[in-house]
Amino acid sequence: MSDAALTHLDPLGRARMVDVTPKDPSHRRAVARCKVFMQPETTAKVANNAITKGDVLGAARIAGIQAAKRTSDLIPLCHPLLVGSVYINFMIGDDYVQVESQVETVDRTGVEMEALTACSVAALTIYDMCKSFDRAMVIGEIALWEKVGGRSGHWKRPGYEDSIDQGF
Repeated sequence: MSDAALTHLDPLGRARMVDVTPKDPSHRRAVARCKVFMQPETTAKVANNAITKGDVLGAARIAGIQAAKRTSDLIPLCHPLLVGSVYINFMIGDDYVQVESQVETVDRTGVEMEALTACSVAALTIYDMCKSFDRAMVIGEIALWEKVGGRSGHWKRPGYEDSIDQGF
């Protein structure tokens, strides 16, 4: 890749925020997912709302929503966006909790980072609320699953349609 293709560097090689002011606002959506792997006993306690700290999934949902709205405060060079909506959903497996975030806006740049941040912070909140019971938890498989809008158009991770049939 040539230096000319590096959008976050100015001609002198210094970091800069990409100029999106010439772009027209358009509808944008992004979906991200990750998993918090845990002992089956921990998963059962989460599913039965039996973790002593309280409602794990409720707290994680609010944390994810807050994180999406604060992404530009956390990720350098990320544009502050007027986030239109954030949905955080969970699917509980035998030994994991899967987190899915969907973020939408009408703006000049996409919401992929907002969706990934929301997903990450929701997962971290699950870890925090369950750590006294299961310190061996692992957060993994964080990925963008779908992106809609912008110059590059609509993109879906292979297997996205199949995964919707399995619970999302």
